[in-house]
Amino acid sequence: MAIPANAAATSLSFPVIHMEKLETEERGAAMEVIRDACENWGFFELLNHGISHELMDEVERVSKAHYAACREEQFKEFAARTLEAGEKGADVKDVDWESTFFVRHLPASNLADLPNLDHHYRQVMKEFASEIEKLAEKVLDLLCENLGLEEGYLKRAFTGSNGPTFGTKVSSYPPCPRPDLVDGLRAHTDAGGVILLFQDDQVSGLQLLKDGAWVDVPPMRHAVVVNIGDQLEVITNGRYKSVMHRVLTRPDGNRMSIASFYNPGADAVIFPAPALMGAAEAAGKNEGEEGTAEYPSFVFEDYMNLYLRHKFEAKEPRFEAMKVDAAPIATV
Repeated sequence: MAIPANAAATSLSFPVIHMEKLETEERGAAMEVIRDACENWGFFELLNHGISHELMDEVERVSKAHYAACREEQFKEFAARTLEAGEKGADVKDVDWESTFFVRHLPASNLADLPNLDHHYRQVMKEFASEIEKLAEKVLDLLCENLGLEEGYLKRAFTGSNGPTFGTKVSSYPPCPRPDLVDGLRAHTDAGGVILLFQDDQVSGLQLLKDGAWVDVPPMRHAVVVNIGDQLEVITNGRYKSVMHRVLTRPDGNRMSIASFYNPGADAVIFPAPALMGAAEAAGKNEGEEGTAEYPSFVFEDYMNLYLRHKFEAKEPRFEAMKVDAAPIATV
């Protein structure tokens, strides 16, 4: 699949959900925004989501301080090598202009084992992860309601023998003097379930691909960006779509990105929900025709192993490859 390099479209209204409206007479309209976002954008932003602004501000403060104290010098060495190679004519489009580390929360936390994190940072990240986990599960329940699935279906679908997999990628995208040479993060879809992003509200760069054009994901103070992963596309039998997205480099500003991935357990068997296969309208069938599964069933870990080799490629060949060794469908 060719990925366009054109500038972002600016005429589209990015979907934003004010979560307090879900508790009012405006609930129906808010749920319709979520439905349209999941089916036609793959992304939406949440405001008034219940995570305190004070906690978010502290997460931002300690994360930026940690980069400056512990990761900036190492990144500068990488940046110098990358720029030198690119300016000599080497293709550096296969690298990402980012500094990152990963915190695993479930099924077992590695927070205590990560180097160069002080006690306060660990405590702040632990509290933030707890709040994001609760919000992710609330989002999954809203998606169940929108899809007409029984309450808790998606959470159960993600549950392997040890529960779901949940972790946070903490990233910095420092200034790049040659944005034409390298991207902050190359275009890809996310492999997992539902992703919740706390991004910098001062430095932009995240874009999604919609209708052949790159669209900015607007930075908003204290918002949480939600995007659909490949596994939700499979479970919804294609009603919801994961979409290509990327991070551009900028000549000024150091963009913070804290992305939390609420994914299936490693041994969870993923397959289209029978309720969405059987509905004629959901499966794109004429009335009276039997619905079919448009996606294979597979073990999530097997998909991840394939994804790691082909992350920056189109998702469709990955789905096709999983049909070869389709896993037996279990009852959720």
